[in-house]
Amino acid sequence: MASIFHSLPALRRAAPRLTREFFVCRRCLQKPPSSPSLAQRSKGTSPFLQAFRSNSTYSTQLNRTTAETIWKSSTPLASLSKSISDNSRAARASFFPETSDKVVAYWLLGSAASVFGIVVFGGLTRLTESGLSITEWKPVTGSLPPSNAGDWESEFTKYQSSPEFKLLNPNMTLSEFKSIYYMEWGHRLWGRFVGLSFLLPAVYFIARRRVSGRMAAKLVGISGLIGFQGVLGWWMVKSGLKDDLFAPGSHPRVSQYRLTAHLGTAFLCFTAMLWNGLSILRAHRLLADPVAGDKALSILRDPSLKIFRRSVAGLAVLVFCTAMSGGLVAGLDAGLIYNEFPHMGLGLTPPKSELFSDFYSHRADNSDIWWRNPLENPSLVQLDHRILATTTFSSVMALWAYTRFSPTVRKILPATAKRGMHGVVGFVCLQVALGISTLIYLVPLPLASAHQAGSLALLTWVVVLGSRIWVPRRASRLLAQHLQTVGPASARNTRPGNPTLRTTNRSMGSVGIPDTMGTSRLGPLENHTPHAAT
Repeated sequence: MASIFHSLPALRRAAPRLTREFFVCRRCLQKPPSSPSLAQRSKGTSPFLQAFRSNSTYSTQLNRTTAETIWKSSTPLASLSKSISDNSRAARASFFPETSDKVVAYWLLGSAASVFGIVVFGGLTRLTESGLSITEWKPVTGSLPPSNAGDWESEFTKYQSSPEFKLLNPNMTLSEFKSIYYMEWGHRLWGRFVGLSFLLPAVYFIARRRVSGRMAAKLVGISGLIGFQGVLGWWMVKSGLKDDLFAPGSHPRVSQYRLTAHLGTAFLCFTAMLWNGLSILRAHRLLADPVAGDKALSILRDPSLKIFRRSVAGLAVLVFCTAMSGGLVAGLDAGLIYNEFPHMGLGLTPPKSELFSDFYSHRADNSDIWWRNPLENPSLVQLDHRILATTTFSSVMALWAYTRFSPTVRKILPATAKRGMHGVVGFVCLQVALGISTLIYLVPLPLASAHQAGSLALLTWVVVLGSRIWVPRRASRLLAQHLQTVGPASARNTRPGNPTLRTTNRSMGSVGIPDTMGTSRLGPLENHTPHAAT
């Protein structure tokens, strides 16, 4: 290739200076430089490469010996590509802080409280049979209720064409219609508030770099889940506006599948907000005193707590499944039959012929009775809910007994986890009492609403318990890096509010993150601004 340039000097003069790096023989690169000119050429003397290498942290700290070593193992273009990729990765990593701000945690917990409230209010909307009063879905223009008599008459006329009015409320007056209309309108307005009060602050926190990179991705996911929840809500209401989804002449109701999906998505939104908010606050507490935080995490890493930690995770799944079976009970009005406990009729369970009835089969060979009956047969749905509720209660009491009578677990379990376990026991007992009372008294409105709220309260305490005994890997890594960087003696002087652990994008630093040369980027105390997220 070099002979071509010598034989054609015009081509060499026309080509840019960078072509010397493009047309270097690869075989020659595997040999050590034999002449000063080749060594000089290998280092890249073109202004293009010098500009990139001068801006690279990697190449500025290399001496001539290191440069010759890299020259032996790669081409100049490979070095250029590596420098560019290193700079881009460093820029992406330094865009967000290592940990999120406390304000984000308080906002997430407030959003979780708002979701808790809308779940309870949604249950009241269903219990008062107000959910089908608005027959259209207008996310923007439907934010305001009817403002004059003509608008009210128009909305009432639309409701009169629904199956619910024809079969249940043929004698309803306009004033009665307004009461159920305002219930559904309030529920939808609250849903819009939940969406906007989450989306707008999330955009602000991400744009202002008040959250970590992982938390930013989680906020985007929760925002999408909230939007999906709104779509599910209308999809659920739409199922009750057509009489082809339930038996002719039966009670008009929404699909129990869609109702459970709508309820389950709300529970997931609530759990995600609560868990992430608690995680941020816990990370701040651990990083505020690194020595004490590392000691607390070392206790939680004890193998004796592994069973307890996994049991809490399984308990959270069990509580969620029990609540979803309650959604099926509500969708099928299964709580209005067998209003006694613990018996169901003449025994603990109804007859097998009733539990697995051919009536609910949609196929000629009855091959679908095994999955349709647990989801569509009110008798079996209520029995399943009883079994899951009893299993949840027994699991909670067994887990409490394990923490109480196991000498090892009782000794090393933190006091906060013990208090959390006591809270779970209290709420599961309250939830069982509310469930039995709701069943015996034929689902009165106050008890039914309290029972639904109790399920979410029980899940809340299980999540709180899990946040207290779970080992946060990210916080553990930051603690280890901080202790390794500043040393135990300096870490003992760290107090809450000390800006040592705080980092900003302006300082291009991270807590204890080593750079490419093996030195830490955690600068002195004065190099980190105190307003950034920890």
